[in-house]
Amino acid sequence: MRRNSQSIQKESSERMDKKILFPGSTIGIIGGSANGIMLAESAKKMGFKVIAYSSDEASPTVQEADLGIIGSYKDRSKLQTFAERCDLVTYESENVPADVIAFIEQYTVVPQGKEALEISQDRLLERAFLEQVNVNIAPYATIVSLDDVYQAIGSIGYPCVLKPIQKGFGKLRQQIIRKQSDIAKCADLIDLGTYVLEAWVPYEKELSVIITKEADGSLSSFPIIECFYRDHRLFEAAVKCELASDVEEEVKRLATGIAKQLKYVGVLEIAFFLTKSGTIYIKRIVPALHKAGFVFDKATNTSMCEQHLRALAQMPLPQVNFLQPTVMVSLQNSELDLLHTQWVLKDNWYYRFYRYPQMARTRTPGYLLVLANSTSAALEQIDATGIWSEQPSETQEKL
Repeated sequence: MRRNSQSIQKESSERMDKKILFPGSTIGIIGGSANGIMLAESAKKMGFKVIAYSSDEASPTVQEADLGIIGSYKDRSKLQTFAERCDLVTYESENVPADVIAFIEQYTVVPQGKEALEISQDRLLERAFLEQVNVNIAPYATIVSLDDVYQAIGSIGYPCVLKPIQKGFGKLRQQIIRKQSDIAKCADLIDLGTYVLEAWVPYEKELSVIITKEADGSLSSFPIIECFYRDHRLFEAAVKCELASDVEEEVKRLATGIAKQLKYVGVLEIAFFLTKSGTIYIKRIVPALHKAGFVFDKATNTSMCEQHLRALAQMPLPQVNFLQPTVMVSLQNSELDLLHTQWVLKDNWYYRFYRYPQMARTRTPGYLLVLANSTSAALEQIDATGIWSEQPSETQEKL
């Protein structure tokens, strides 16, 4: 007899309440970003077995796992097989469709759940949630026609950005509007779906807070990260960033308040814009591992991946202790030859490569961690090489 959705959800909730993982238990990882590689490595070091689900058998996460199941997000049969073989499943990025997680929850525990994922993947849902918890966000309007843009521009002002409500389409589906003549450029985009028109925040810093939420609702935070983006991609993540004490406390308070309201277990990222006047805006929520958190591999006594796994397995979380100022640099393939000189000179540079297959098309093969007596000293050392001399392009959101 077919079970109704309420009984399935009740059983899933009961399984989650009782699920404590020990070495030998099996963790399933779904998703194909670099986060999955790091998570699989950490899980195996902790004694867990790892099953990875991916559409690509050459995926590094699949290669790192004890077992890979190859299938699309639409293949319900393979998704069910994957879920039933795992004691719990984690999605390693915010790009895994929420409906896929809803399906998997019928057959195993997914501590992160689907609700936070649904909120983060839809810009309108995300903004509605943030308004409900009473935090600052950039002024915005919902856009379904070109006429809506003309009507909203009076209250939004110039410059502003037109973005699709669904995240993940990339910068080609966005349009920066600096003057009235730019509005006509939006016509073809709006035909593709619903959009939001968002005011441009003249920020001075981009900040990121990585928080771990346990099954009982307890929270543990890493130090605040300052993030630097180039062409919509994370370029550098620096810890500890230099902030006024009142700003630091307010960012922590806001991040904690948001995390408390989310139905979620595991590591998540909350990103902020800080303006020159000291105003703080919420940029986005990522209910999953975020690349900026790799800086904690050296900066703190515990890594982002280990904290995530401990929360999922319902193990006690260690107190996060800051060890040393660190800057993470996201590497590009075009820079690898230029790094040969630094490879043989710098004893405070640490490299991590994802081991993508040669045939895989990726511009980001890994990252670099630079340790120094201060964050500014690390940044100066990186700049002095001349490898990363390109100036950051204007951007308001990693897509």
